[in-house]
Amino acid sequence: MKFEERFDWQLFFIICCFIAVSSVALYSAQQSTQYNDNFVLKQLVWYGVGGVVIGFMMFVDPEDFKKISWYLYGFGILLLVGLIIAPSSIAPVIKGQKSWFALPGLSLQPSELVKIFTILVLGRIAVNHNDKHRSSFKMDLLLLLKLGAATGVPLLLIMQQPDLGTGLVFIAILGGFILVSGIQWRIILPIIGIISALGTAVIWLAIRAPELLDRYLGVKEYQLGRIYSWFQPTKYEDSSGYHLVKAMRAIGSGQLYGKGFGEREVYLPEAQTDFIFSIIAEEYGFLGSCVVIFLFFFLIYRFTTIAFKANSNYSSYVMVGIISMIAFHVFQNIGMSVQLLPITGIPLPFISYGGSALIGNLMALGIAFSISYHHKTYMFGE
Repeated sequence: MKFEERFDWQLFFIICCFIAVSSVALYSAQQSTQYNDNFVLKQLVWYGVGGVVIGFMMFVDPEDFKKISWYLYGFGILLLVGLIIAPSSIAPVIKGQKSWFALPGLSLQPSELVKIFTILVLGRIAVNHNDKHRSSFKMDLLLLLKLGAATGVPLLLIMQQPDLGTGLVFIAILGGFILVSGIQWRIILPIIGIISALGTAVIWLAIRAPELLDRYLGVKEYQLGRIYSWFQPTKYEDSSGYHLVKAMRAIGSGQLYGKGFGEREVYLPEAQTDFIFSIIAEEYGFLGSCVVIFLFFFLIYRFTTIAFKANSNYSSYVMVGIISMIAFHVFQNIGMSVQLLPITGIPLPFISYGGSALIGNLMALGIAFSISYHHKTYMFGE
């Protein structure tokens, strides 16, 4: 087939819409931010770099990603280890986290790349295991341990930074693979129960005995403050609940149609990153917010279609990992802005400002383009 027929124009249209939404929202954000940066220009530059990455990745066969997945994964682990042992001149502590390499003219957050590398490896583990072993309680439990170990290594390293929000993304990715890799429900259901019990226990300890969480899990006081402010944001408005209260006021004040472009009245620090959705909701109201949410539904629907039409189980598994990652990002970011979930510092994909996060998401998009581009349709079926 010709290039025009193999190219995924639907994905291209969606990403163009995200570029437009991001540019408009960031332009509004930078009018009242505490920084003097031109976030729109920087974001467009990163989109340009990401476009080159997508163009390269699209022509790579998905099976080649499978072949090099362990090498990419190992490289990602080395980056995370290097981040921990690097001196502060190279990896400074910013807002209590050591999550970035500060290079001349560039800031790199390795965890954003490791998400993609981990998805590629988990897909390879699931495919190789299911090709070699027939489903049974013992074999399914072994597969679960393999997936858990591959996810656990980067997860533990990221929690050393500490970055709870990114850690939750890895758990969401693992959850997606567990649900589709053929593991029996009699194994999955007890795990869900245990995780629910642990989550409840953590919240209870955060309220009743926070010193235990700090001592045994390394959860810091400022992270616990997010839980307190989640339940009673107005009580902690002058501290940990400040951003949440401002975000909800901005969203609520937008009402149905919004205040219009550039007519924001609620000042919200760091709105260009974690709370970009609040800007959209205030300026364009409920209808504008629905348009953005619809774009994400459209994107995930397209990803799902690609996963079903993929010519290999590996490609389908990888798409499930990407869907899990993007869906959790969207749900968590918007959810924390409306008090549905606690604040974790997770950006809104393709819209929030951030070079590393955007490149990571565009790499995921590049893989989707690759799977769609190399999909072959046969005369008697697919």
